[in-house]
Amino acid sequence: MSLTNRSSGLVQRKTATVQHVGADGGAEERDDEGYTPDEEEDHESKETRLTLMEEILLLGLKDREGYTSFWNDCISSGLRGCILIELALRGRLELEKAGMRRRSLLNRKVLLKSSNPTGDVLLDEALKHIKETDPAETVQSWIEYLSGETWNPLKLRYQLRNVRERLAKNLVEKGVCTTEKQNFLLFDMTTHPLTDGGIKQKLIKKVQESVLSRWTNNAQKMDRRMLSLIYLAHASDVLENAFAPLSDDDYEVAMKRVRELLDLEFDAESMKEGANELMWAVIAAFSK
Repeated sequence: MSLTNRSSGLVQRKTATVQHVGADGGAEERDDEGYTPDEEEDHESKETRLTLMEEILLLGLKDREGYTSFWNDCISSGLRGCILIELALRGRLELEKAGMRRRSLLNRKVLLKSSNPTGDVLLDEALKHIKETDPAETVQSWIEYLSGETWNPLKLRYQLRNVRERLAKNLVEKGVCTTEKQNFLLFDMTTHPLTDGGIKQKLIKKVQESVLSRWTNNAQKMDRRMLSLIYLAHASDVLENAFAPLSDDDYEVAMKRVRELLDLEFDAESMKEGANELMWAVIAAFSK
């Protein structure tokens, strides 16, 4: 599964138009790591603050139909990557030290930093699995275990089940979506159409601005949540949904800058002052 290889697939564009809305929103509360959201995001109410997983799912959901594309086989593992980054940004997980030999990000183990509950059921379930695992495992292994994509029957108990449905229910509770039943000839399916389009438009605007008007040309100066969202949205094959409404010129600039992010040396970025190594390890896992 490769971030870089999928970049060419994003050029397929839609012609939909989206009305932009006001200031950015959707920041998380301050975490144990000292992460502070952008000042303008502090005004967003708690009810509409979304986790990385919820933002990825929201970008992937069809507004009226209320489900993700049947052809998207990337979002499942992408959501597991979001869980690891979310736990890292909240100060619950960290990557083991590189050591004298400067081991690469993908060869280092995920370590428990704090076992304090986050209050999010999915995050706490993953945290419990990582806490109970000895010896520690790598980021790549945890993405596979949490996705249930492992040949080791002893590791299948780590699989997080019904993740998309559970995240969709979170969005329903936050007033972003509703729940409906749709009939698809041979089966019924629970769907979650949008009820508050404004929240999704704020999210789309934030993503667009991060690579356009607020582009820093330096990954270390970017908001870590937004940086993670761009990488994981690309890995989950939903980033195009945020860029589709752009003009041709803006789209070309946005994609050029995303490719610049994809071409970074992730091990080098992780060694810079203030970098979150586990975040970069997850990003590296989707680009190998």
